[in-house]
Amino acid sequence: MVPPVARRHRARPVRWLGEHAVLLYAVLAFGYLFVPIGYTVAFSFNDAGKSNLVWRGFTLDNWRNPCGAPEVCTALRTSLEVGLLATVAATALGTMVAFALARHRFRGRTVTNLLIFLPMATPEVVLGASLLTMFLNVRVNPGFWTIVLAHVMFCISFVVVTVKARIASLDPTLEQAAMDLYADEWQTFRRVTLPLVAPGILAAALLAFALSFDDFIITNFNSGNVTTFPKFVYVSATRGIPPQANVVGTAMFLVALTVVLLGQLASARRRR
Repeated sequence: MVPPVARRHRARPVRWLGEHAVLLYAVLAFGYLFVPIGYTVAFSFNDAGKSNLVWRGFTLDNWRNPCGAPEVCTALRTSLEVGLLATVAATALGTMVAFALARHRFRGRTVTNLLIFLPMATPEVVLGASLLTMFLNVRVNPGFWTIVLAHVMFCISFVVVTVKARIASLDPTLEQAAMDLYADEWQTFRRVTLPLVAPGILAAALLAFALSFDDFIITNFNSGNVTTFPKFVYVSATRGIPPQANVVGTAMFLVALTVVLLGQLASARRRR
């Protein structure tokens, strides 16, 4: 028989693993998520030369000249332009759709709710090929504006879902109180409803921009000869993504992280 002391010693590691299983899982999950980001940040400082496949030494030249690689800044500018246009259009249209679905009862509302989710549920390769077929059937050559239209189409769904969730969480008594104080519908919307929904609209806009800037599959089908930043990275991958692309990726990550942190700080200040 195993002595009781030995059994207790054997049970300690098992007990420790049981008590810290969630923590260990979280560490592994975050490590899995952040290793590619760490690679991107590290290789933005790589003295790569013609190939950025292996580490050759530390340098700041890539950050001093982020446009050093051919076409990297042109592709970045195209992605930013497409992202901004798609975000503005999708946020405006999606917000109106969200208000209509959340605040009004009309014939076909259930079907509209279902249709909103179709672009989110459809595989991107199917969506991209279908859009390309549609553009070619109406004799529209793929290019910059077909990318914008495609991005607006699939971003609207995410905007509607995000803004609709924010509208559903509002306390209707606040709007009723404003009307009891002789505010008309427009004044109530401008001074009460819109400020309360604004965080949801901002979150939807940021999500739409991130989806647009990041998209490759639908863009690749409908871009023609126009090169966006994800398309540039894909084409460059065979010979090693240039370190300037890693610089752009790191900068975008830092910008997104800064926006999230500022939003959290603002929320914490409002709660206090």
